[in-house]
Amino acid sequence: MKKGQFKKLMAAVLTAAMVAGLAGCGNNDSTPSDQGSQNSDQQSSNEEQSSEEGQGAGEETPDEEGDLGKYTVLTDENGEPYDLGGMEIVLRDWWTDPDKPIENPSAYDEARDEYREWIQETYNFTFVQKQISDYGSTPEDFVNYATTGGDENYLFILRPGAEFISAMKSGLMWDLSKLDCLDFTESKWGNKTHEELASMGDAIYGMSGEFPEAKGGMYFNKRLLKEAGIDPQEIYDLQENMEWTWEKFEEMCQKVAADTDNDGVIDRYAMANFTSVLYPLAVYSNGGEFIGKDENGNLYNALESDATMEALNWALDMLGKYEMTYPEDAAWDYWITAYINGEACFMADEAYRAGQMEDMKDDFGFVCFPMGPRMDDYTNAWMNNPVVIPACYDEEKAWKLAFAYNLWTEVVPGYTVEEAFKSNYYKSFRDTESVDLTIARLETNGFLTYHTLVPGLDLGPDLFWALNEDNTPAQQAETIRPVWAAYLEEINK
Repeated sequence: MKKGQFKKLMAAVLTAAMVAGLAGCGNNDSTPSDQGSQNSDQQSSNEEQSSEEGQGAGEETPDEEGDLGKYTVLTDENGEPYDLGGMEIVLRDWWTDPDKPIENPSAYDEARDEYREWIQETYNFTFVQKQISDYGSTPEDFVNYATTGGDENYLFILRPGAEFISAMKSGLMWDLSKLDCLDFTESKWGNKTHEELASMGDAIYGMSGEFPEAKGGMYFNKRLLKEAGIDPQEIYDLQENMEWTWEKFEEMCQKVAADTDNDGVIDRYAMANFTSVLYPLAVYSNGGEFIGKDENGNLYNALESDATMEALNWALDMLGKYEMTYPEDAAWDYWITAYINGEACFMADEAYRAGQMEDMKDDFGFVCFPMGPRMDDYTNAWMNNPVVIPACYDEEKAWKLAFAYNLWTEVVPGYTVEEAFKSNYYKSFRDTESVDLTIARLETNGFLTYHTLVPGLDLGPDLFWALNEDNTPAQQAETIRPVWAAYLEEINK
């Protein structure tokens, strides 16, 4: 197997920024008790967040015998470790079962758990991330709690979108820029959640200490490729040589699609997809967008841009030529079953899907979505879920929660960024190239999208599900133009 090609420079920069930022956090002139009172949503985990070895908060230097040694302790103005007073802190989400053991824990998993035990003992608090709400009820549950208050010590993970914008505008979240234990100039916050998705003016209402989540790419079935006379390694080679393009992808689809039993009907299919996944990946791969953001922070309709229209037309054409035929009574998500059963060779989907394909008998690989003609690199859309602190808490409590979250998501000493975010992906994928060559790119080559922030806008029914040979992307864009204009006018207020 090939060794990974990761961007060492980014790892070094990430380390330096983390170390500098946390050193400042540990030397504050005021402790939580000195501060006055002020009221002011796939799905990756913090297990994938780390950096190059460094000497920041919560880090330690291995001794000569290879033991972990002692972590650096953050102290108050009296030289004593910060004391959170035994707080029982809960990071609320809609997916984590804290009692479910990690299967086949890696060395990084074990080091992270040891570090987290140490910070809880040193700073006198407990911390757990767990499911309390479900995906649908999370926004309402946060609003109810932030409105009525409570004695719990909650941090909330929320879905970015219309409900988040509404709660932010309603003053239900703490302005994190006022908490001096957080330094958002650190590269740790490089997913830009705080500045692009969760800010208004100079105020910051949400954050994410996770490394940007690797999102969409292209899965391929190695058996079907071999049957079509294609070496699966060729796709990885094309990717590394920056030659994995729409054109190359279609060439392979042409070779894969075949009538293997000579009955006049295609029975070896090239593609099985969900249009709500395929269309946006095609758009992003060509440098397009659905909603853009101008220099003044206003959102605008980017659907009718040349890059977006070209990508939608290409994807629609590919679906007509190479998408498998589905049974009439098939469930809406039959494309997943079909792919796992080996009925089609290529599937555009997100990286997390690999963890749901344990029962797939055929071996599979994973590459970036092929580049469109307007791009010179692969990309994907990042979307981390913002973490917020309810504004019903006083400043001392908010500071302590932010301090704990900052430590909880911090670098584990002795491990590189590569080892940190790759450790769990290796458990899901079948080959190392998927992680070393593809996931590594998706973690660093990405951008933020804005369509989920617009109340009322839903790309599925608005656009994707309406496209067919009788209703082109240009026709549908014209149909929904006034509707989107109303949505954008409202949010830009």
